Amino acid sequence: MAADARAVLLWSPELLGYDFGPGHPMSPLRLRLTMGLITAFGLLDDLDVVAPEPASDELLRLVHEQAYIDQVRAEDGAGPPYPWGIGDTDNPVFAGMHEASSRVVGGTVAATRAVWRGEAPRAVNPAGGLHHAMPSAASGFCVYNDIAVGIAAVLAEGAERVLYVDVDAHHGDGVERAFWDDPRVLTVSIHQSGRSLFPGTGYPQDAGGPRARGSAANIALPPRTSDAAWLRALDAVVGPLVEEWRPQLVVSQHGADAHHRDPITDLDISVDAQRAAAIMIRGWADEHCEGRWVATGGGGYDVVSTVPRVWTHLAAVVAGRPIDPTAPVPESWLAQVHELLGEDGPAAMTEGRPATFRRWEDGYDPGDPVDRAVLATRRAVFPEHGLDPQLV
Repeated sequence: MAADARAVLLWSPELLGYDFGPGHPMSPLRLRLTMGLITAFGLLDDLDVVAPEPASDELLRLVHEQAYIDQVRAEDGAGPPYPWGIGDTDNPVFAGMHEASSRVVGGTVAATRAVWRGEAPRAVNPAGGLHHAMPSAASGFCVYNDIAVGIAAVLAEGAERVLYVDVDAHHGDGVERAFWDDPRVLTVSIHQSGRSLFPGTGYPQDAGGPRARGSAANIALPPRTSDAAWLRALDAVVGPLVEEWRPQLVVSQHGADAHHRDPITDLDISVDAQRAAAIMIRGWADEHCEGRWVATGGGGYDVVSTVPRVWTHLAAVVAGRPIDPTAPVPESWLAQVHELLGEDGPAAMTEGRPATFRRWEDGYDPGDPVDRAVLATRRAVFPEHGLDPQLV
């Protein structure tokens, strides 16, 4: 890699075409405002912007069945019971669905390939993160699974150890399913428990298939889990695993819907903690795989206050120029928000939370439901990696 190689941002306005229509939570306005804030902070001076092309059927078939791809291309949502997952209220049919969805995939594939091949040190695709899509069905606002295809593309090029970290409030079920029995991919998902949130999966005992035990780690958190416990849980599970497993590439999904303002979830995670998680994940990549890191967006439905700030912080960490949390939000972006929506945006890039946490080695509290969730995950997964679930 050239010494002056810069991180890559996958973006073009055509990505706004992934649009389920008025009133749907997955509004492309999230991306429009995010790109506006990234631009207002001058981050494009530190990122190479690459416009993604739609993924070919050959690429999509690394994860998806051709019959399903053909159905998406036909843009024909069947009636109930929606055997392809297309046409219901979560995943309504929209014009150009195949092209828009495959372009998101093309972005994440371009990102994973560029980083794996040494053409870029890091990459970010804010439009990506569609982690629920299954091989033959849309699910949870996700038509094609860009992350799974991106990982499969580098596996095809010889990657042997890929770490996937998912911090979305919802379980990363589609990515986990794609690599359930593949020992080359270690998936870690920290999410609100499926007992109280879609998709109703992702329990500690779900730890990988018979040929890949320990390849899936699920941290199922109780509602209202807040910053310190969330960061502690992430560190307590991923930290020891990454140290032992030593991945060649880190891929992460940064759904912003764990935020306390999100309208469809019940966690209590601030912008500050989500920034801290991005820095933590970059640190693991820097320490264990020469910095090779690909980040994507994901969920997040508090469109103005939360998503643009979380993903702008993420892009800044990828670019190597983290934004001071106390930095004021640029007036030019606030003017854009007011012009588009007639409302005020957030004044600063922080919510005033410290984003600190107590390390696992400082002691386990059996009375803490988050500590119990963490220990359950460690007990299910750590022995498969030769690690003691009770120790650091």
